[in-house]
This record gives sequence, C-alpha cells and structure tokens, in this order.
Amino acid sequence: MNRPTAAGVVADAFGDISRPAVSRHLRVLRETGLVRAETHGRLQVYTATISPLDEITDWIDELTPRINDRLDALETEVYRTRRERTANESPNQPNTTIEERTA
Repeated sequence: MNRPTAAGVVADAFGDISRPAVSRHLRVLRETGLVRAETHGRLQVYTATISPLDEITDWIDELTPRINDRLDALETEVYRTRRERTANESPNQPNTTIEERTA
C-alpha cells in the first residue's frame, strides 16, 4: 500500500484469504499504528505508515556492527580450525589428530 487503498482492493490482492480475515489483519495493523484508516463514504481507505518501524530500524542499525564483528571472529576461528585439521592429517590416516595417531 504505497497509496491510500480501499479495504476491498486490499482484500482482492489476497485472493486466497477471506475478506473477514483481511479485515482482522487490517484492524491489527491499524491498532499497532502500521496503517491509518479513513472513512470515505461507505469505504474504509487504508494508508501504510512506516514511522512505527523507525525504532526497530534504529535497533537493527545499532546491532549490525556487533553481529558482523562476531561473524568475522567466527569465520576466523573456522579457518584456523580447518588449517589445524589439515596440518594434522596424514595421507595414511585422514581425519585423525596427532593425539589419536600417537595413542
């Protein structure tokens, strides 16, 4: 809904969902402030309002660098572990560690 849209048009866009179900979804979205409803004659016209999502967007923006740092550290550890495994493997004894070969 990039522009004001009548409830019936919204319901038609979701043909596999009943009109009462679409109406309930729109009510929940209205109650949470994600859509605004206006009455035009007999029609309910809905408009999306994304400002309530700004707080979530800000939180994700704050969280992203920390997640990326941890993913980078995980990637480094995975490569280090692979290098150690490869260095410890013998052509005659694949997938064994030095401790297992000397035991």
